[in-house]
Amino acid sequence: MSALFTVPGDALAGAAATGLRPNRRTLLAVAASLSLYEAGMALNDWADRAEDAVERPHRPLPSGRIAPQVALGAAAALTAGGLTLAAAAGRPALAVAGGLAATVWAYDLGLKHTPAGPAAMAAARALDLLLGAAATSAPTGRYGARVRATPVPGAGSGPREAVPAALVLGAHTLAVTAVSRREAQGGSTATPLCALAATAALAQLLARGSAAARTGISPTGSSLTASSLTASSLTGSSLTASPPTGNSLTASSPTGNSLPGSTRRIGVSGVVQAALAATYAATAARPLFHAALNPSPQLTQRAVGGGIRAMIPLQAALSARTGALGPALLTAALAPAARKFGRKVSVT
Repeated sequence: MSALFTVPGDALAGAAATGLRPNRRTLLAVAASLSLYEAGMALNDWADRAEDAVERPHRPLPSGRIAPQVALGAAAALTAGGLTLAAAAGRPALAVAGGLAATVWAYDLGLKHTPAGPAAMAAARALDLLLGAAATSAPTGRYGARVRATPVPGAGSGPREAVPAALVLGAHTLAVTAVSRREAQGGSTATPLCALAATAALAQLLARGSAAARTGISPTGSSLTASSLTASSLTGSSLTASPPTGNSLTASSPTGNSLPGSTRRIGVSGVVQAALAATYAATAARPLFHAALNPSPQLTQRAVGGGIRAMIPLQAALSARTGALGPALLTAALAPAARKFGRKVSVT
């Protein structure tokens, strides 16, 4: 239950990365993500019922609380529901959701216990973020006419803009999934250490981006747009936004006048992003460090739980990096609920 709170931020971060404001199709993507995630959870319990009978007899299927055929039927129904919701968000969203569903079923039914397991789980999370991007930027007009959603000022739009954010989320998921493969037995020091190094690298990447966002200047001296995941080289040219009157306003430029509202917005986004990046690092790194020192099953499970909960500030930081403070703060607000439910039901 508590892991469900880590799902909405995928689609919201994907929507933010496109440079478009969230819309009705973004909500459909969130709903589709939740449905497909629950399908994966039910299918995972069905596929692991024999293993869980030995290692985790308290789980619903081995304990007899839920019949195996019910779990499998729920997985199929939830998958169909998720694909239906994605279809309502447009053909691009359905295409991504189809790939996501196929990855989830392939992981649970075969790839989970192979060397390709962590990569498959990472691909699923990355596709979940891209689902939000594809839905948000999908055509909306009648008779197939393309109508562009409302863009964030100064931002580019399109699902390809979300690929770097998807790679960041996928890298974190890869590290956490690698650790989770030993959560029942423990005994691995190298894997938590590698995951800790990955967490530090991702946190540094986010912090470096936030520092550039606060100044509005990239490390190379070029102007940095609030929506870009990487620094944009403008070579001294002005960043302009055209108002309804057709006149050009300079948003920020090394040589031109600055627009106070835009500068203030970039500064606030940078501060929020830096705080979220620090929260991400603290949430994931501490339990990983403990698991590296003592790779017992209990501490390894805590490291996995910390890594899953850390997805929330990571998603929020990715949204804040584009200047989308609303989605960033909404995502971050899910963290207390995830913590609360995590005390009652293990996130793993």
